[in-house]
Amino acid sequence: MVPIRSLIIFAITVALPVGLWVTPAYAQDPAVVNSKTIRVRFENDRVRVLEAILPPGTKEQVHSHPAYVIYVLAGGRYRNYAADGKITEGTFQTGDVIYRDPLTHAAENIGDKPMQMILVELKREGGSGTSARP
Repeated sequence: MVPIRSLIIFAITVALPVGLWVTPAYAQDPAVVNSKTIRVRFENDRVRVLEAILPPGTKEQVHSHPAYVIYVLAGGRYRNYAADGKITEGTFQTGDVIYRDPLTHAAENIGDKPMQMILVELKREGGSGTSARP
């Protein structure tokens, strides 16, 4: 029989670090890791609404979103760094509305003006099976 002390030492030296290492990056909350540029404006059991303001030259930390909708209040040019290493560039126009599937990424404002967006993250519905319609 293995002494309890050996199990504790194993857990601390091997199992815990491995568990932390394999923890997926998508667990990174954008409002936490990018607290200087993203803040929670509203949250309930169905949605979370974030406001993001990215000054020119600002690059976010890697974070994750569930499925979400973006409403662009002030557009600009961006560079997106996907979790798979793919880097893309594009432009958001003021007034754009974009739906995105869940993703892990970091974004950078490569324009010369601040970008401002409202992000509505969609949460899975509870067990009631009812629709979110009014």
